[in-house]
Amino acid sequence: MKLSYLLGAAITLLAAVVPLQAQPYPYKPIRLIVPFPAGGAADLTARTVTQALTQVLGQPLVVDNRGGGDGAIAGHAVQIAEPDGYTLLFATTTGMNAVPTLRKEPPYDPITAFTPISLVGKFGFFLFVHESLPAKSVPEFISYIRANPGKVNYATGNGTSILAMAQLARVEKLNMQHIPYRGDAPATADLIAGRVQVMIGTPGSAMPQVEEGKLRVLATLLSRRSPLAPDAPTFAEVGLNGLTITPWGGLFGPARLPKEVVERVAAAMKVVSGRKDVREKLDRIAFELQSSTQEEMATLLKDQLDVWRRTVQEVGIERN
Repeated sequence: MKLSYLLGAAITLLAAVVPLQAQPYPYKPIRLIVPFPAGGAADLTARTVTQALTQVLGQPLVVDNRGGGDGAIAGHAVQIAEPDGYTLLFATTTGMNAVPTLRKEPPYDPITAFTPISLVGKFGFFLFVHESLPAKSVPEFISYIRANPGKVNYATGNGTSILAMAQLARVEKLNMQHIPYRGDAPATADLIAGRVQVMIGTPGSAMPQVEEGKLRVLATLLSRRSPLAPDAPTFAEVGLNGLTITPWGGLFGPARLPKEVVERVAAAMKVVSGRKDVREKLDRIAFELQSSTQEEMATLLKDQLDVWRRTVQEVGIERN
C-alpha cells in the first residue's frame, strides 16, 4: 500500500509538471511593454494590435505602459527579462534609433540586446504649417523658406521630428530656426498659436486644427497617403526622396528568444496585418499596419540606425 501510494503521488506530481513544459507556446498571458504613457499614438496602436493578437494566439496580451527615458526604460525592462516569450516589447523608432544615436552613452545596443520578431507598421508623421505661412504645397513651402532665410521657426517634439526636419533642411538647403520641445503636445500648441510656423509631427491634436483651417498639412512621411489626410501627398510624390527617416513600430523580445517563439508571434502578426477591421481602426490614427519576417525587421532596424547615425553626424546634432 505504501509503495502504491508513493507511486501514485509521483505520477500525480509528474502529471502536474510535464504538461507545463510540454505545452506549446503560448500557454499563459504575455506582457507587452509599451514605451509611452496610455493614450498616445503608440499606446493606442499597441492596444489595437494586442486585442487582435490575443484572438490569434489564444492567450491574453497585457499592455504594460513604461513611459520615460525616450523609450529606454521600457527597453531596459525587456532587455533584462527572461527570454521565454512572455515579456515582449512594442519597440519604436524613439527607443531603438533615437536613444542609441542621440545619447553619448546609450543604455543598450538595440542590435545585440533584443531579438527582432516582426514589424507592426509605420507611424504617420506629417509636415504641418501655420495658416500665416503662405504655402499650400511643398514646392511653395520650399520657395518661401529659401526667400526668407532664418525668418521661419520650426518645432520638434521627439527624435523623429528632429531628424526628419534636419534631413529636410539639409537636402533642400533651407535656413530655419529650430525650437525644440519636450513632446509633440507642447510643440503642437505653439504651432497652433503661431509662435512657430512649421512642424513635422504626429497628427494628434494638430489634424483637427487642419479641418478648422488654422493649420495646413502639406505632406506625409508614410509610404502611402493616409486616409486621415488623403489630400496630403507623400514626400516621395513631391520628389523629396532624400528623406529616409522611417518612423516604425515593431515587436521585439529579449536577446536569445527561442526560434519557435519568434516564428509563432511573427505568424500571428502576419494574420493580424491582413485583417481589414484592424487596418481600418489604425488608419484613423494614421498608423500604417504592416507585418514582416524576423529578417526584414532586423534589416529595417539596422538600416534606420545607419540613417540616424549618418544624419546626426552630417547635420551636427549635439548628443546629450
